[in-house]
Amino acid sequence: MTECTHLTIADGSRMPSVGLGLWKIDNSQTAEMVYRAIEAGYRHIDAACDYGNEQEAGEGIRRALQEGLCMREELWVTSKLWNTYHRRAHVRPALERSLHDLGLDYLDLYLVHFPIPLKYVPIEKRYPPGWFFDTNTVNPRMELDQVPVAETWGAMEEIHREGLVRHIGVSNFGCSMIRDLLSYAATRPAVLQVESHPYLTQEKLLRFCQGQQIAYTAFSPLGAGSYVPMGTAEMSDSVLEQPLIKQLAEKYGKSPAQITLRWGVARGTAVIPKTSRIARLSENLNLFDFSLSAEETLEIDHLNRHQRYNDPGVFCEQAFGCFFPIYE
Repeated sequence: MTECTHLTIADGSRMPSVGLGLWKIDNSQTAEMVYRAIEAGYRHIDAACDYGNEQEAGEGIRRALQEGLCMREELWVTSKLWNTYHRRAHVRPALERSLHDLGLDYLDLYLVHFPIPLKYVPIEKRYPPGWFFDTNTVNPRMELDQVPVAETWGAMEEIHREGLVRHIGVSNFGCSMIRDLLSYAATRPAVLQVESHPYLTQEKLLRFCQGQQIAYTAFSPLGAGSYVPMGTAEMSDSVLEQPLIKQLAEKYGKSPAQITLRWGVARGTAVIPKTSRIARLSENLNLFDFSLSAEETLEIDHLNRHQRYNDPGVFCEQAFGCFFPIYE
C-alpha cells in the first residue's frame, strides 16, 4: 500500500493530501473504482449529490470495510450540498440522503457546492435535481432562489453540532465571499475546494486561505482533461503536454500527471484527481518518493494563464439559460 501525506485541518484533524474525485465517473464503474482506490491506499473519497453516483460509491466503501481493507475512521469522505437545498429546511434532508446513499453515519466533510442558490426541487420528485428547475418545460432553465449564504451556513453549523458531519466548508467561493462568511460564522469553514492547476494557480486565494487556516483542496488538478468531452476545452489545452512538465517527468522518471499532482501537493494543497482507469489509481497516489525543487515548483507556477474551465459565468448561460457569474 502506498502511503499518503496529509493536510492538517485547523482543529488538528488530518485530511489525506491525495483523494479520488468521483465527478464524471460512470455509475457502472464507481463501486469498483472506489473499492480499488481504497485497496490501492486511498483514504480520501470526494463525492457529491450532483455527481449522481453516491449510492455506487457507498457500495465500494461498504465492500472495502467489510473486507477489512481499512477502518471507517481511517477514511476521509467528503460530500457536497447541492444548489437546490440552500434553504435551512432543506440542508439536513439533503445531507441525510447523501449519508443514506453512501451507507455512512457521518461525513468527514460537507461542503456548500456552489454559491448558487436555486429553487427547491423535492428529493422525491427528482434526484439528483441537477441545474434545471422544471425539466418538463419546452425550454428548461435554471431558476434562482434568493437565499443568503448566512441562512445556508447556519444550517450547516447545525448538522456539524449534531455530529452528522465532522467538518464543514465551501466550494467555488472566492476571497470576498469567504471573508464575508468569516465575519459571522460561529463555526469557521475548515476547507475550501476550488479548481486549481498549473494554468489556474490562484496564488492570492491560496495565500488567503493559508493565512486563515482554511485547508485548500484543488479539484481538476490536472487541468483540461475532464472538460474535453464537454466541449469546454481542447486536448491542446492539456498541461500534461507542456514541455516543462514533460521535461520534469523525464528527469524524475514519473508521468506528467505525477509531476503536476506533486506540484499541487508541494504548494500545500490537497488534490483530488479523477480517473476511470484502475491502472491510474496507484500512479496518481505514488507522489511521495520524489520532490520538486523550489525552482521547479516556481517554474510550474509561471505556467499560470488564469484559465478557468469550470466557470458558472460561462456554462450556466450556455447550458442552463441563466447568466450567473460568481468570480467577478
